[in-house]
Amino acid sequence: MSRIPFLRSALVAGAAATALLLSGCVAGEGQAAEPEPTSTASGEAVSLEGQTLNIDFATYNPLSLVIKDQGWLEDAGLTVNWVQSAGSNKANEALRAGAIDVGSTAGSAALLARSNGSPIQVIDIFSQPEWSALVAPDGSPITSVEDLKGKQVAATKGTDPYFFLLQSLEAEGLEASDITVQNLQHADGWAALQNGSVDAWAGLDPIMAGAEEQGANLFYRNVDFNSYGFLNATESFLADKPEVAQAVVDAYETARAWAAENPDETAEILAGVAGLDAAVASKVITERSNLDVDPVPGDAQVKVLEKIGPIFVELGDVPTQQQVDDALDTIINDEFVTKADAGRFS
Repeated sequence: MSRIPFLRSALVAGAAATALLLSGCVAGEGQAAEPEPTSTASGEAVSLEGQTLNIDFATYNPLSLVIKDQGWLEDAGLTVNWVQSAGSNKANEALRAGAIDVGSTAGSAALLARSNGSPIQVIDIFSQPEWSALVAPDGSPITSVEDLKGKQVAATKGTDPYFFLLQSLEAEGLEASDITVQNLQHADGWAALQNGSVDAWAGLDPIMAGAEEQGANLFYRNVDFNSYGFLNATESFLADKPEVAQAVVDAYETARAWAAENPDETAEILAGVAGLDAAVASKVITERSNLDVDPVPGDAQVKVLEKIGPIFVELGDVPTQQQVDDALDTIINDEFVTKADAGRFS
């Protein structure tokens, strides 16, 4: 992939604002089981009873919704504070602020954050989605990337749709300076497209799937411009609570198996959280999420990120290539997923 102009990323919310997102412990709907102790690396049994976990859920991460709905972590004895992430940028802000221990982002956003000093590591790959596309309203004369020249485009900086937009421009011979980016959170971008304050939107599912159902046109799609779904954790959490981290990864792998066996129920959960019609939610789960992906982070993800990293440096989002290289060398932590028990919460 060639080097691509990249607009400066903006991470705007502070720790106090992020902390306000914290919600209370949410009990699951499944039948509670007796909490079982988890063994540490040394073999010592550690009970999860009474320990606290701050973790996000996001409509762009269906597995997180399944885990929250089923209540497996609570049934294991954990006190769980669930925080909704509106986008990768918000998850990164919460992770950096210490408002959450575990959060969902696109791979590109995780690399940007770690390159700039955020002490996070990817511990599980939750999906390989086609979750981004360029969107125009019904009846718009915009039908190609070339039509964006001189136009207003909504995108959430620091997220995969923003990176998708920049790659799309480069692929079709335009530069970032050829458009004006309105930095709006994903749902606000769709609202801006509807009210006519922008001409196009770099969309994110499942909001984008709902927009499509209402007549919006996904005029540019390219699955290769989407990076993987990363489940990230702070290094301090991994060091201080490895038994809780293992429970989280086990829950994710249980959820992956559950979603494969129950696609209709998974879509229903997504529809309820995201406020989508059942048909739209089903499209997101069955056509554009690809939850059946190798959960172990490794070469496949690094190869994608190696193409993205130099772009951050070129436009000043990361001061040096050495910072990107160091982040690439240290962002992966497969300790927990390689010993994940997908049947632990069955």
